[in-house]
Amino acid sequence: MVMAKDDIGQIAHLMRRAGFGATRAELEKLAEVGFENLIDELLDDTRSDQIEDDLVSRYHSDHTAGMGMGGMTANWLFRMVNSQHPLEEKVALFWHGVFATGYAKSAQGRVLMDQHKMFREHGLGNFRTLLIELSRDPSMILWLDNHDNRKGSINENYGRELLELFSMGVGNYSEDDIKACAQAFTGWTIGNAEYMAIRANNDSLWPYGRLNLNFEYNPDDHDSREITFLGETGNFGGEDIIDIICRQEATGRFLARQIYSFFVADEPPISQWAYTPPRDSDAIEMLMEAYFSSGYDIRFVLKTLFKSDFFRSSKSRYAKVKSPAELVAGVLKLTGEFKVPHPKLQAAAATMGIMGQVLGNPPTVEGWHEGIEWVETGSLVERINFSSDRFSDIAKPGVREMIDSLENKLGDATSPQEIVQGCLDQMGAIEVSEETRTILVEHAAEFENEERDGKFAEILRMVSATPEFQRG
Repeated sequence: MVMAKDDIGQIAHLMRRAGFGATRAELEKLAEVGFENLIDELLDDTRSDQIEDDLVSRYHSDHTAGMGMGGMTANWLFRMVNSQHPLEEKVALFWHGVFATGYAKSAQGRVLMDQHKMFREHGLGNFRTLLIELSRDPSMILWLDNHDNRKGSINENYGRELLELFSMGVGNYSEDDIKACAQAFTGWTIGNAEYMAIRANNDSLWPYGRLNLNFEYNPDDHDSREITFLGETGNFGGEDIIDIICRQEATGRFLARQIYSFFVADEPPISQWAYTPPRDSDAIEMLMEAYFSSGYDIRFVLKTLFKSDFFRSSKSRYAKVKSPAELVAGVLKLTGEFKVPHPKLQAAAATMGIMGQVLGNPPTVEGWHEGIEWVETGSLVERINFSSDRFSDIAKPGVREMIDSLENKLGDATSPQEIVQGCLDQMGAIEVSEETRTILVEHAAEFENEERDGKFAEILRMVSATPEFQRG
């Protein structure tokens, strides 16, 4: 069945935003499902990523033990590339950027892996539930010092960031609200924090990983005095505070803009939102309405987004610069070189750091400044080198498959125009500007006398360096 070009283009756009791209063969199968039905499938909460931890452990115990950052990032990259539920991994990546939590304080990958697992389990569910799970997450408690937030010794770090960066945004609360929020979360701590010292004093743990940390509520440390928070007064605990936060208009608007910026088009850094309007106010209003009408259901908000006219518009295509994680995972998905865990996964994951994104270790609690800030002189060179090196290697199974497909579909066709279009199709139905196409065609013409495998690999490599491929 031959699908219309626009159908493939729509499907490719969806898979870049709701996942990490797709091969041409996958796109053709997905096009038979249809755009609307595919959205429903992606959002199906009964789906599994079909990746079992014991499969990863069998090859590399460090990828599941979480003894450091290398195994943790390799584990997550493997899931991004191979998961049968790509939206689950994409949403986990989204929340990791919103609820930015770093390795620096936890000093172990295991606790961060547990947080990422929590994002997979709750990231498409109810926002209230997600905020409660976040507040109980040991890595977040350590990251923002809530284990030091006790009756008689209030630590405001988590309360402040919960309001400023995680839910409402600057200008929608007062300093008194921060103090009240922090008081409500006194006693939310880590039950086995003493084990943090073991890694430095007891090497016997190393063959098997590190002990997990767990949440504990300590009522003796909770300050139960009456507080006033966002205009409501009572003897509030942490869950009461989250209830109040979730029903604020500012929360719906803030979350809508976060989701729009990640899944539709790059917005300026969050620090500018207080005085920079969104690029599409109508879209933000639509997503905010979906948030409230569904009772804070993220799955419904994303369904509204993916089925909207603004998402399907040509204006939203290539309106985002891929993050290093999106770029690396997307390239490895196309090259097909990591169907099983491999030590080289850690090298690929480390490359993301050179490009500016160390998963599990964001620069600040604000996360990464995304969009065009991903691309500066040094990181752009690394991005292009990573992509072009892989697509020029015809021994990689995915590259070999693309070249064989080009041979079958092009037959005896040798014109530079046909070769360029064939390569764009194989790289995920990439649509390029006339300027980019002209450059690719001129380059292809220079290789007319080359053997076909080498010629195809050279154009695939060139496509990976285009602005359109580097965007999502």
